Amino acid sequence: MLSPFVLSLKKTVSLVRESSDRVVLQSPLIPLTRPRLELNLEGLSPGVLNAIEVLTADGGTEASLTDLVVQTDGFSQLPKFYYYLEKFIHLGLLCYTLQAEGFSLATLVPISPEANLELKQAAKEQEYILSRFAYIHTQQGDMVLESPLSHAQMILNDSRCATLIAELAKPQRAGELCQKVAGISPETIQNFFSLLLTANMLCEVNAEGKTSEAENQTLVQWEFHDLLFHSRSRAGRHSNAMGKTYRFLGQFSPQPVVKPPMSNERIDLYKPDLAQLNEEDASFSLILEQRQSVRSYNDEAPITAKQLGEFLYRAARIKNLFAKDYGECSNRPFPSGGTRHPLELYVAVNTCEGIPSGLYHYYPLDHQLFRISQRNSQVEALIEEAGLATGKRCIPQILIILAARFQRTTWAYQSMAYATILKDVGVLYQTMYLVATAMNLAPCALGEGNSDLFASVAGTDYYAESSVGEFILGSKPLE
Repeated sequence: MLSPFVLSLKKTVSLVRESSDRVVLQSPLIPLTRPRLELNLEGLSPGVLNAIEVLTADGGTEASLTDLVVQTDGFSQLPKFYYYLEKFIHLGLLCYTLQAEGFSLATLVPISPEANLELKQAAKEQEYILSRFAYIHTQQGDMVLESPLSHAQMILNDSRCATLIAELAKPQRAGELCQKVAGISPETIQNFFSLLLTANMLCEVNAEGKTSEAENQTLVQWEFHDLLFHSRSRAGRHSNAMGKTYRFLGQFSPQPVVKPPMSNERIDLYKPDLAQLNEEDASFSLILEQRQSVRSYNDEAPITAKQLGEFLYRAARIKNLFAKDYGECSNRPFPSGGTRHPLELYVAVNTCEGIPSGLYHYYPLDHQLFRISQRNSQVEALIEEAGLATGKRCIPQILIILAARFQRTTWAYQSMAYATILKDVGVLYQTMYLVATAMNLAPCALGEGNSDLFASVAGTDYYAESSVGEFILGSKPLE
């Protein structure tokens, strides 16, 4: 059975004719930052060459392309045409467009070399439901349906497609759904279902009302946003540019490596003697083995300003500045993706000998604290929520909030910027754990926090700088 869809090559594909029977097919590889694909097509008959040129232009149905080859070359060249058609499918280059009454309804576009969009046939009387991982968003003026389960995206060219997608929130049959959407036949809806099935965005509903997706123990344990974030911040299931692309170079200036002081109320922190620490610290292996989360404190002898100063100096100070990547970067005790160092430390002091309670910003260049706010209800809420997040309802002596100046990283990186920031959080967590262990303090990294509350009390723009991690610290309880 011939495909009812209009077949075409992706818009990014181009042909360079080098002779009457030889062309070079060129296409960017995925992700787009990699070298382009070049495929030499040699010994092409006029009919096959014409058919490939049609695929590169507006496309055609399988029937019309077959007729073009047969009328020009005869039946002998059909195997070669189908050979190249299969090759385009396996390279993730072939698109399928569903048309009805002369209008284009939807186009299935591969976004990965692994797409391999072999068409699946939907059954007319079978009930189907939209995958819970499918989502619609706009992209360069198009409405696009995507899913982290898929190596393809569907461009919705007609508003009726959005209605069909909305109806598929509940189980539907093609024959029944056409009664709810005017102007679309059951056969067209069935073909629409076939595209969704091919893209792994539609699920069959069995007699018990279940889907294979809902019964898959692995998929059931993925939340929508987690799987989407995983698939879009790693190469493999998207065609977006990825890595250090500097896409805003020439549009915006990069953020400075050091955030300016946030107030005039400054506290100069204690700086330890690193040479002395090298002599007195326990071995690295011992510190690594003793590292653990501690969620209780010695409230009779709370952490001191000297200890906090030593901790921040050893874990997070700026060691030096240097020019790199169209701006200034820094070296600190912990690594950062691309040496961007987007993380800022905010210190919410509950109890600390020598430092008044309140919220402070750490200035890593000169190793200072600048007070943002005295103790108030919002600062108390930050501290209390951190204590609840430990599961032990403790009241931290010190809460260190890791906030990210997002544009520090997004200016340089694409697709993986937020993932890079979270990796920065992880390596800083470990650095802070090891320093606290070496100092015999009580450390504990947290897995949750309220970014809106932080932005409100710190006075930052949620979209420009908000919290991405929390770490509590205090004096270790007596054993």
